[in-house]
Amino acid sequence: MPRPRLTGLGGGLFACTAMVLVGGICWLLFGSSLFVYGLLFLPVAAATALWVRPADLITAPISVPIAFAAGVWPISGGSGGIGGQLMGLVSALSLHAGWLYAGTLVAALIAVVRKAVLIGRRRTPRRLTP
Repeated sequence: MPRPRLTGLGGGLFACTAMVLVGGICWLLFGSSLFVYGLLFLPVAAATALWVRPADLITAPISVPIAFAAGVWPISGGSGGIGGQLMGLVSALSLHAGWLYAGTLVAALIAVVRKAVLIGRRRTPRRLTP
């Protein structure tokens, strides 16, 4: 698996771009299935948390919910004007909040584990080789 080092902004852009593409694919191939969208959100959240730089780990659990909201727009099912689109978006976000929480939890857990490993590596004394 590739190990790119994304900045906080880069991780957010990656997640948003990936989720907009996933939303478009779900709209085209799966008839706007929010189940498929939520299922595909989990690996995007994990990849974002894995690929962000260690200095920017805190941004992963913050950027993935924003990406979820950005990508759900094409499949939200709103109709008629800006009010209908906004109502469809709010409805989709509220009805499928479980996927949103699960993806955020995945990103947060990965970030916490990565941070703990980094702290553990710093605390272990280095052996001096003769």
